[in-house]
Amino acid sequence: MNTLRIRNLELGAGVPAICIPNVGKTAEEILSLTRQYKDMHMDLMEWRADWFEDVEEIEKVKEVLTQIRRILGDTPLLFTFRTTKEGGVHEMSVRAYADLIRAVSATGMPDLIDVEIFTGDDTAAKLIAAIHKNQLKVVASNHDFEKTPARSDIICRLRKMQDMGADIPKIAVMPRKKEDVLTLLAATLEMATDHADRPIITMSMSAMGSISRLACEVFGSCMTFGSGSAASAPGQIGAEELYPILQSIHDITKA
Repeated sequence: MNTLRIRNLELGAGVPAICIPNVGKTAEEILSLTRQYKDMHMDLMEWRADWFEDVEEIEKVKEVLTQIRRILGDTPLLFTFRTTKEGGVHEMSVRAYADLIRAVSATGMPDLIDVEIFTGDDTAAKLIAAIHKNQLKVVASNHDFEKTPARSDIICRLRKMQDMGADIPKIAVMPRKKEDVLTLLAATLEMATDHADRPIITMSMSAMGSISRLACEVFGSCMTFGSGSAASAPGQIGAEELYPILQSIHDITKA
């Protein structure tokens, strides 16, 4: 599997990266949290723009993005608008979603931009092409809050993202029983070992699936999401708690 370098961060090698989602609602809160997270064990920050109260106003989104970039300096930034059908908090039409992603991409300020792969093949393909045209990277994503699909289905979704040109395929699923967590981990291992030619991100959500956020390096996931002041998804572990655990697992497995 090839690694992916984003600024000074190499994804797909060594200790999995810790990404802290910023779910501030106002511009002031978003920027305050960015300053706070910059001093934590964070390899990159995700701006969850669907939480932003003025997300429908693209010029205001750009203004906040400019200030986030200034605060983060060389720390990588992932821009995400999570739709309500995949766990987001703000309803937006597909057209408005696509316009937002294109506008943010054109600024060149994020390093990575999330594209929900089931937005529609045509829309997703055009967004991926637009993001790449602006020399940015794509995290293609899918979030299933209802269930954990079959192992073969998880792999199929990740391979679809890869085939469509995503730089990092990502999937998050909801376990209903402990065996579901094993399904996710087994699918991750098979994808990473047999199919992936780039880094992937996988996780099993909720407290039941929290082990997947810790054992990611062992099974082949390159990144884990840790909460700063507030979690953006069920089962997230605090970033400061994650860091020593991930480092210890890395040291043990490489000894």
